[in-house]
Amino acid sequence: MSLDDLSRRDFVGLVALSATALTAGRAVAAPGHAELIPPEKALPADWLASLTTRGRRTVLSGTELELVGMPCGGLTTGQMYLGGDGRLWHWDVMNLTAGTGDGHYANPPKPSSPLDQGFALAVTSGGQTDMRGLDRDGFAEVRFTGEYPLATIEYSDPACPVKVKLEAGSPFIPGDLASSSFPATLLAYTLTNTSNAPVDVELAGWLENAVGLRTGADWSLTRTNRIQRAGGLLWLDCAGSVPAEGSGGRAAVTFADFEGETYGEWKAEGAAVGTAPSRKAGHDQRLAGFEGKGLVNTYPDSDQPQGSLTSPTFTISRRCINFLIGGGDHPGETCINLLIDGKVVRTATGKNTDAMAWASWNVAEFEGKTATIQIVDRHSGGWGHIDIDQIEFADRPRRARTDATQEPDWGTMGLALLDAKPTDRGVSALPAGAIPSGLFAVAGAGEGPQSRPFGRRLRGALSRRLTLAPGASAEVVFAVCWHFGNLYLDDQRRGRQYAARFADARAVATELARSHAELRRQTRLWCDTWYDSTLPYWLLDRTLANASILATSTTQRWDNGRIWGWEGVGCCVGTCTHVWHYAQAAARLFPEVERIMREQQDFGPGLGADGQIGMRGEWNGRAAIDGHCGTILRAYREHQMSADDAFLERLWPRVKRALDWAIGEDGNNDGYIEKGEHNTLDTDWFGPHAWFNTLYLAALRAGAAMAREMGEPDAATRYDTLVASGVKLLEERLYNGEYFVHLKDPTKPEALGSGQGCEIDQVFGQHWTRMVGLGGFIDPAKVRSALASLYKYNFAVDVGPYRKVHTTGRMYAMPGEGGLLMCTFPKGGEDEALGKPPVWASMYFNECMNGFEYQAAGHMIWEGLVTEGLAVTRALHDRYGAAKRNPYNEVECGDHYARSMASYGVFLAVCGYEYHGPKGHLGFAPRVSPEQFQAAFTAAEGWGTYRQTRAAGTLAASVSVKWGQVRLRTMSFEAQGTPKAAKVTLANQAVPATVSQEGTRLLLTLGRDVTVPAGGELKIELA
Repeated sequence: MSLDDLSRRDFVGLVALSATALTAGRAVAAPGHAELIPPEKALPADWLASLTTRGRRTVLSGTELELVGMPCGGLTTGQMYLGGDGRLWHWDVMNLTAGTGDGHYANPPKPSSPLDQGFALAVTSGGQTDMRGLDRDGFAEVRFTGEYPLATIEYSDPACPVKVKLEAGSPFIPGDLASSSFPATLLAYTLTNTSNAPVDVELAGWLENAVGLRTGADWSLTRTNRIQRAGGLLWLDCAGSVPAEGSGGRAAVTFADFEGETYGEWKAEGAAVGTAPSRKAGHDQRLAGFEGKGLVNTYPDSDQPQGSLTSPTFTISRRCINFLIGGGDHPGETCINLLIDGKVVRTATGKNTDAMAWASWNVAEFEGKTATIQIVDRHSGGWGHIDIDQIEFADRPRRARTDATQEPDWGTMGLALLDAKPTDRGVSALPAGAIPSGLFAVAGAGEGPQSRPFGRRLRGALSRRLTLAPGASAEVVFAVCWHFGNLYLDDQRRGRQYAARFADARAVATELARSHAELRRQTRLWCDTWYDSTLPYWLLDRTLANASILATSTTQRWDNGRIWGWEGVGCCVGTCTHVWHYAQAAARLFPEVERIMREQQDFGPGLGADGQIGMRGEWNGRAAIDGHCGTILRAYREHQMSADDAFLERLWPRVKRALDWAIGEDGNNDGYIEKGEHNTLDTDWFGPHAWFNTLYLAALRAGAAMAREMGEPDAATRYDTLVASGVKLLEERLYNGEYFVHLKDPTKPEALGSGQGCEIDQVFGQHWTRMVGLGGFIDPAKVRSALASLYKYNFAVDVGPYRKVHTTGRMYAMPGEGGLLMCTFPKGGEDEALGKPPVWASMYFNECMNGFEYQAAGHMIWEGLVTEGLAVTRALHDRYGAAKRNPYNEVECGDHYARSMASYGVFLAVCGYEYHGPKGHLGFAPRVSPEQFQAAFTAAEGWGTYRQTRAAGTLAASVSVKWGQVRLRTMSFEAQGTPKAAKVTLANQAVPATVSQEGTRLLLTLGRDVTVPAGGELKIELA
C-alpha cells in the first residue's frame, strides 16, 4: 500500500498532506540553521560528567512506576509486561496482537489487562489479620529496579511487619535460545519479618481463565479450572471446552456478495468506492481471504481517496450479521456500521491487515427492526482503507475456523506454585467479590474442578502459608504459564515453536518445576555479569533494554523453527532487511536467532534467482539497497559468531549471488553506485549517495574476507579492486569538505533525496566494517569530520525550535527533548532535495528515529568522538525516562521497534569489541576508562567478563568465562606504549604467546588453541 509500502507507515495522517501543506510546513522566513540547532551545545557540566561516571542503579518509585511495562515472558512467545508495581499487564500471549503506531511516543499506553490477575498478602500478628495487594494500592512504598531481563520490586509499609521483594522475569541465558524461550513469567517473592515477634503469613496469587478471550462467545465456550498436584508443583489449570455441534438455526441469507458489475441498489459516494465492486488488489496490496471475484476495497492504489457505500434498507431477520473484513483499524473512519433509525448500533474496523477474516454482530435484540449497513472510508493516512465482502444474515456467527481448537486464542494457561508443599492451598473458583479480601476468605477445600460458561468470570488461586520468626525470610516462587499455539499471519497458520516443545501450559510448568532454580541462577549470573562493569549504569540499562524486543510481539518463532519479525508490533510485515540490519543485540546475545533469519529468510525464500534479497522476504521480493548490503554484512557477522565454518560454507554460494546483484547495480564495475535505489526511507533515490555507496563497499569488504576464508582468492581480489576504486570516487565526488552528500540525478527533480543535506547514515558502511572487525576503509579524517558534522548540524539539545519551523514528520522527540535529526540542510538545498512537489517521505528528515541515532552514536564512538556519541545516546535515554514513557518500549512506526536493537552496537563501540569465532579471535579497545576497564562480552559458545588495567607500556588483562566456553587463538588490544613481552596463564599453567604491534594495535598470538571453560580465567600481562 505505498511505495514500500505506505501501509507500513501507519503514521501518516501526515503522509496524506498535500504538497501545498508540506511546503507550508517550512516557514518562508525561517530562522537560520544555527539558531535552530546551535553548533555549540552548551551542555551542563554535570550532565556531561554523567556520561562516563559509573553512577547508581536506576530505582523508580511513585509516579515513575505508572508507565513501566518491562517485557517479562520468554523470547518469541508473545508479549507480557511487568508493571512498575509488579502487576502483569498487556497479556498479548493469545495471538491477538493489535497493530501499533507512532502515536505511542506522545501518548504512551497505560497499564491495562484483559483479565483479572494479581498477588496479595495476608499477615496475622497479635490476633489481627492485615490483607493487602502486592501493588501500589496495597503498600505505601514500592520501588522498582529494572535491569532487563530481571526486575526487582520492593514493597514496604510502616503498617505492615512484612517486607516483600519480588524478582520477576523469564529465563534469559545468552547463547541458550531454548532455555530463554519459555512461554512463562517467573515471580519469586521473598518475605521478611521486620518485627520482633513471629507472624503468620499467607501469600496468594490468582488468575482468571481467559481461554477463548475473543472467540469464546462464537463457540459457546465453557471454561474449566482444575487444581493439580504433582512432584514439586501445585498447578491451577485453566482450559476450555465446547459443546457438541447442534442445530444451526434458520438458513443463512446472503445479503451482498459484490459479484455484480455494479453495486446495484447500494448508494456509492466518493472515489474510494468507485462505481462498481473491486476485482483486484491495489498496488502493493496483499489482499487475501475474500470470496468469489468481487468485493468492496477502498484502496484503488492509494490510501488517499475517501468515500462511503450505503445499503438499501432491510429488516433484520436473523440473530447475527456476518461479513468478511480487512483494512485499517480507524474506528469511525475505516469501518462498517449497522444503522437503525440513523444511529450506529454496531461497528467494526479492520485490523491493519488485508488478510480478510470473518466478523459477526449479534443483533438478536434488533430482530424485526429496519436497518441499513454503511461501509465508510474517511481516513487518508496509513491503512486508510476498508475491505468488505460476503455480508450475510444467519442465526450463528460465521467462523473463520472449522472448530474452536483452530482459533488463535485457543489453548491453555495457568498459575504454578513451584517447590510445592503439601500444605499449599489451591482454589479452583474464587467467589464473587473484591480481591484480595475474597481470596483469603475461602476455606482450605475447593480444589475440585469448576466450570463456567463463557461470559461468567472464573478465577482460581494458589497460596502458601508460613510462620516467620523475627528477622526471618522465606522465598515463594510462582510462574504464570501459557500455551496458545495457533499463531496466524495473513490468515495462514504459522504456529508457535514452543508448542512443539510443550503439550500444554501444564507441561511448561512441569519443566519449570524441575529446572527453575538452575534457570534462575544462570539468568541472575548474566545480569550480574552485565552490571559488574566499570561502565555507567545508564549506559548498561539503555544498550541492553532493547534486547527485550525479542520478548515482544515484534518477534515470532513459528512451529517450523523460523524466526520472523515485524518492524514494530503488528506493523510492517516481513523481517524487513532495511530495518533489521541496524539491530545488533540478537546477533551477539543469541547468535542462533540471526543465523536462522539468514538461512530461513534472506538467503532462503527471500533470495531471488538474480541474487536480489527481497526487503521483506517472500512478502516483497524487491531489494532495498541498504538492507541488501547490510544483509551481506550480517552473513559475515553470523559467521563470526559461529564456532566453526559450517554456517558460511552452507551460505557462501548464495552470498556470492547477492554480491553479484549488488555489483550489477554498480553497473560499470567501478565500485560506485549511481543509479536509482530503494531504501529504508521508503522511496527510490536517484544519483550516487554516500549512504548506499559506503554500505556497498562495506559489503564488498565483507565479501572479500569471506572469499579468502572459503579459499577463493580470485573472488577476494575482485571485491577488493572494486573497493579501492569506489573509495576513490566516493571521496572525490561526494565529500564536500565537511561531510558526504547525495548528488541527485538532475533528470529526476521529482524524486526525494538528501542532496546537500547532512544525512544521518552517510558513512554507515564504515560503522558496519568497524563492528565486524574489518576496520575503516575511508579516509579517517573525512569520516571523523562527517560524524562531527552530524553532531554539529543535526544534534539538537532541544528539538523544539527546529520542529516549530519544520513541522512535517512524526514526533519521536518532543519540544524540550534532545535528539539527532535525520537530515538537516546547513548549507541550503532543502527545496531541491525534497522533490517536486515535496515527496511525502521528506517528513522523515525532520524526525529523531531511535535506531538511526544509535547507529550514528556508535560510529562516533568507534571513530574517537566519544563524548559526542555518548551525548546522543544519553539524550535518547533521557527521552525514555520512566517519568515520561515506558523505558522498555522504543517507538518508531510501531511499538518495540526492531531498529532500536542498534543500541547494543553502542555498547560494542564503547568496548572496542571484535570477535571471530572460527578463528578464535577476541579483541577489545575500550573507549571509556581504558586505564581501568571491565565489561561483559559474548562469544559463539559462551560469555563472561573482560578486564584490563593499562599504563604506559604495560597492560594487564583477563578473560573470565562465566557460562559455556570460549576458544581463543589470538587477542587484540589498544596499546599505550610499546610492550615487547607477553605472559599468559590459564589455570596457573603458562600458555606460550607472542605479541606484535601495528600502530596502537597489539596482537597477541597464543602458541596453541586455548579453550577457557566456565569458571576459568585467562590472564594476560604485556610489558
